[in-house]
Amino acid sequence: MVCNMKTLQRFSQIFSALFYNSYFYGFYYRNIYQGSLKLAPCPGLNCHSCPSAIFSCPVGAFQLFIEYGKYHIPFYIMGFIGAVGALGGRIVCGWACPFGFFQDVLYKIRAPKLEIHRIMNYGKYVILIILAICIPFITGEPWFCKLCPAGTLEAGIPLLSLNGELRDQAGMLFVLKIVILAAFIIWMIVSKRPFCRTVCPLGALYSLFNPISMVKIDVDNEKCIQCNHCFKKCPMSIKIYEEGGASGNCIRCFQCTTCPAGAVKFRFKLTRQPSCGSATIMQRR
Repeated sequence: MVCNMKTLQRFSQIFSALFYNSYFYGFYYRNIYQGSLKLAPCPGLNCHSCPSAIFSCPVGAFQLFIEYGKYHIPFYIMGFIGAVGALGGRIVCGWACPFGFFQDVLYKIRAPKLEIHRIMNYGKYVILIILAICIPFITGEPWFCKLCPAGTLEAGIPLLSLNGELRDQAGMLFVLKIVILAAFIIWMIVSKRPFCRTVCPLGALYSLFNPISMVKIDVDNEKCIQCNHCFKKCPMSIKIYEEGGASGNCIRCFQCTTCPAGAVKFRFKLTRQPSCGSATIMQRR
């Protein structure tokens, strides 16, 4: 069960990354896909400027509307994020986000491991409000995209590697982007998913839907022995028996459902009523 769940998750992550970035001609022609599919956002964080990307990044598209101020409200993007969030909350973060997969892989590198302080989990909401909404509204520039380490990895480095003219134009902003990416790579090696937990504005938006999403995680407090099996398996360092499946950090990876005491279950229902004998702790970080 454990092996099958983890294998299924890895397959889903790899498939999603390849599906979002299936315009392989982009690397050959050294350009960016600009077809009709670019009007549609993908559910995960994937830079639309990547040479192989066929969809837009939902955060990038969101900022594009914000840039134009009060005359352009991003109802289309908000509706898309709302629909995905209502279905599974942050399930995309666990199963269909290329940058999340990148962090999972880096954490497997042998190195001293550090826990992230709980207070830092609120950072993603600060980034959402300030860097992804307020500053683009004021300046007319998508500043989260300009500094996003996922964008640097997926678009900035490949585009500059393929185009000499762009390399000549790269300035201090690109140097700053590289520094930010390098810092996050080091952090990803020593901590579980630091970008997802402390920075990602898309994760912040999806997290708002965790308490009401159709995909739910229930904890049977009568069976739970607080052995911390869930905490050790969780890529977001959640103690599910304390925070519950409604936690804003829960990415619905279902690793906690391998609980040896059988205290954690997932279900797909329209109702919020947990099954008999179980209790869902509704607390969002």
